[in-house]
Amino acid sequence: MVFVYGGGFFSGNGGEARYDSERMASKGVVAVTLNYRLGPFGFFTHPELAKESGHNAAGNYGVMDTIAALQWVKKNIAAFGGDPNNVTIYGESAGAIMIGALAGSPPAKGLFNRAILESGTWMGVVMAKVASGADAMARSAQTLGTTTIAELRAKPVAELTGVTSASLVIDGYIVPEDPSLTFAKGNQLGIDILAGSNKDEGTFNLPGCTSTTTLANFKATAEKTHGDAAETFMKLYPASNDAEASAQSLMACGDNATYNHRQVAAAQAKKGKKAWVYYFTRVPLNAQGVPQPNGASHTTELAYVFGIPGASWNDTDRKLSETMMSYWTNFAAKGDPNGPGLPKWPQFKDAIKDKAMVLGDTVQVETAAPSEKNTFYAGVHAKLMK
Repeated sequence: MVFVYGGGFFSGNGGEARYDSERMASKGVVAVTLNYRLGPFGFFTHPELAKESGHNAAGNYGVMDTIAALQWVKKNIAAFGGDPNNVTIYGESAGAIMIGALAGSPPAKGLFNRAILESGTWMGVVMAKVASGADAMARSAQTLGTTTIAELRAKPVAELTGVTSASLVIDGYIVPEDPSLTFAKGNQLGIDILAGSNKDEGTFNLPGCTSTTTLANFKATAEKTHGDAAETFMKLYPASNDAEASAQSLMACGDNATYNHRQVAAAQAKKGKKAWVYYFTRVPLNAQGVPQPNGASHTTELAYVFGIPGASWNDTDRKLSETMMSYWTNFAAKGDPNGPGLPKWPQFKDAIKDKAMVLGDTVQVETAAPSEKNTFYAGVHAKLMK
């Protein structure tokens, strides 16, 4: 099991304490973490870099690092007791976004068999297009006071802090086209997938999400974002005052993320692979024994995945963590999270009507799929890709 960390492509490292994989390894897997280049060193684009690459491609260097790590695993993991033909790559946030792109990347073919996406697909946590290399190069040129790579290479690192490029780009090589198109054509890698998001993703100030707004701004944003479908959106997320608008805005962000992960899983099922979807809802307690105010926010599931207890964990938290670690490692071993003593997790095929597994105070299949909202967000995705 190879873990790819998050951090928005500009921060983080595989050695963070919260990614300590000892407990994961105790479940019978060989656990691997890695590092990849971040910020301008991992994702900067420039025409001269494209020219000297040999592939007419620039950017995505951090993705290349992860591919190199997977190649290392393929070549060497048997010496550590691992199976080079049974590799699961899993990641959270930016790590999951990168894995989503790798699932449609020809250079990654044959390097992993399964993928776990926690709060992120190639589109991000919520749905968005991947930037084109040309657009990224244009932004880079506007940002910099210098224009040539030679000038940039002559600068001290401290002077490169204004170079903010930190995202995946369509480069024609590592990411040959928008991965949404690759998946729509069925040209993505044939891998099993387990994907999901957290109930309160929006409390993390993610791009495109807000947990505090006014009723007027909520309506204006709906009109701007959804156009002719704004009326449908407001019926799905009714609000009559600022407090209700804030709550509905937060819910809409979470629902967008939920559909985003459902449609990725459904695409893999359509390709004939096994797919599973979860919805994480557990709100941990703070040091005073009170539920944390930002709810089941972005990154909250990580402590449970790695079995690293919080100061106020109780029996519910410990049981949920054991269950999730078992699900994750069972999936890595055989492409199926189910196992003895675990609540039955149904396979996922249909993005609109199939049910996700709720990982919360109680682990159980959701009572009913949010089909009406899923249908709405299917339309959002279709509009986005036009």
